[in-house]
Amino acid sequence: MGKPSGFLDYARREDAAEAPLERIRHFGEFHRPLPQAQRQEQGARCMECGVPFCQSGVELAGMFTGCPLHNLVPEWNDLVYHGCFSGALERLLKTNNFPEFTGRVCPALCEAACTCGLNGEPVTVRQNELGIIEDAFARGAMLPHPPTVRTGRRAAVVGSGPAGLALADQLNHRGHTVTVFERAPQPGGLLMYGIPNMKLKKSVVARRVGLLKAEGIQFVTDTEVGKDVSVEDVIAEYDAVCLCIGAREARDLPVPGRDSKGVYFAVDYLTRATQALLDGQPNEEAKGKDVLIVGGGDTGNDCVGTALRQGCRSVRQLEMMPCPPKARLASNPWPQWPRVQKTDYGQEEAAALFGEDPRRYETTVKELLADEHGALRAAVTVRLAARKDAETGRIVREPVPGTEEEVPCQLLLIAAGFLGPQHALFERLQIPVPKRDSPYAAGLPKVFVAGDARRGQSLVVWAIREGRECARAVDEYLMGYTPL
Repeated sequence: MGKPSGFLDYARREDAAEAPLERIRHFGEFHRPLPQAQRQEQGARCMECGVPFCQSGVELAGMFTGCPLHNLVPEWNDLVYHGCFSGALERLLKTNNFPEFTGRVCPALCEAACTCGLNGEPVTVRQNELGIIEDAFARGAMLPHPPTVRTGRRAAVVGSGPAGLALADQLNHRGHTVTVFERAPQPGGLLMYGIPNMKLKKSVVARRVGLLKAEGIQFVTDTEVGKDVSVEDVIAEYDAVCLCIGAREARDLPVPGRDSKGVYFAVDYLTRATQALLDGQPNEEAKGKDVLIVGGGDTGNDCVGTALRQGCRSVRQLEMMPCPPKARLASNPWPQWPRVQKTDYGQEEAAALFGEDPRRYETTVKELLADEHGALRAAVTVRLAARKDAETGRIVREPVPGTEEEVPCQLLLIAAGFLGPQHALFERLQIPVPKRDSPYAAGLPKVFVAGDARRGQSLVVWAIREGRECARAVDEYLMGYTPL
């Protein structure tokens, strides 16, 4: 441990963010990295505590805390403090295939479990991680390293989201020949199309895909397995087939007026916005409109930020659950994940522009109202109250009569989560749709499932872990053993 008093000597300092009213004028990333000397100070804050919960990745009280990838956080924080960024990179890449993704979009489960955060501010683990990998790219250290020996085994990966990319990366470095099929025009899955550019710029995804290509991975885009090419042909051609198709079956909003023009799933809206950006075309889908977003999670927040940049007239975000507390309750002690109110970038921007938090808690949509042309013009919202079901003991939330409110709305985005993977491929193969505790082997010779398709809607960091663990299962199937 380089500086035992570092956590006392230096205060937490985060990367500077552009002011909300400035950054909503563009779709670029808006954080400026700290100078290297200050980044080293942030590395010095790591206590190298005896039990580093930051890298634990364990479930406590029904939620995970600590890094699911078990990143060697104290080791590379110490190396950052000493200015040894090449050594820090080596330790970081042992557990994380894509730190440039998690360093931007991960909610930092590691920081929630940081011992420094017990009585003060946690270490800037996520931004230190991003600093390590971006320093490596800047100094030309991220060179392609194709395997020197090939095994002769061929693997197909269906889907190029974070799970598919991590799985392909692991299998390729093992020496297998890997082909990734992607139905979209460009690889990356939701990294490319579902996460807005201001949160994860698309050149970062393209940069990593370019590196994977240089290392020998083949990408076949604009090709949907099961439609453009039969899944049976893919299984016949390859020694292993891995389905990493995500959890794209969106939860709908079954209310009167749902078929009005102007009602979309959030992921489709975000995809259109990103595709327009990639094509160099203006996207003003929300311009001059009152936007209502159903869902209070990260995707809903991304919709808030995107609508603001498109010039919306107003934006509201509905959340069925009550507002979380501002600080931890005694029933939610460290190192559990803190169940506290989180104000993300989009909500911060909306508050700066319109003078109030866009979120409305314990509220949902009761009905959608259309004009004479079938276009959405308003939504009827209603307050919710909690009630304990006498039979099941579960808490249910029911509308409160008399609390209905008609709000103007010409664009409604459904960000209520996902129900799991689309079923077509599983039905075609006559295998069960996976559940979270399902094995990676899908029950059919050669076929494996990983990522959100197996685990359900989750985080990028979990998808990377899924890809790495599935790669172990595939490699053992192909070779009889695995060193992965």
